[in-house]
Amino acid sequence: MGLIKEFKEFAIKGNMIDMAIGIIIGTAFNKVVDVLVKQVIMPPLAMITNGVNFSEKQIILRETVLDASGAVETEAVVLGYGLFIEVMIDFLIIGFTVFLVVKFMNRFRRKAEDPNNKTVAPAKNVELLENINKLMEEQNELLRSRK
Repeated sequence: MGLIKEFKEFAIKGNMIDMAIGIIIGTAFNKVVDVLVKQVIMPPLAMITNGVNFSEKQIILRETVLDASGAVETEAVVLGYGLFIEVMIDFLIIGFTVFLVVKFMNRFRRKAEDPNNKTVAPAKNVELLENINKLMEEQNELLRSRK
């Protein structure tokens, strides 16, 4: 029964929903980056390199060996470095985009937490801490004046 109760608390607090939203957005973002790399970045790169399709670039370590009837006796051993190049480009784009999003979010968070910035309403916890700080200063002044 404790496991069900824990799961309800987990689901109700929003952790599960936040995680599901993150996974869905991540999946959609992956599709966007995939199209960006394959349809926007790689074609001009292939044009600059005289039509080289990176996903097809490979080093053949051992050729396919056929027997007398034409059946495959041993498979070819191939290093597909071109696909690795495409995946690295994907990774760099994703990493740079995540960096920009985090940088953007941090800028807004710093503005929201700045007590001197009056254009953004302070977060509740910052407001409460400021009120507690003011009350403590008032109490200290009262105690000092009584001595």
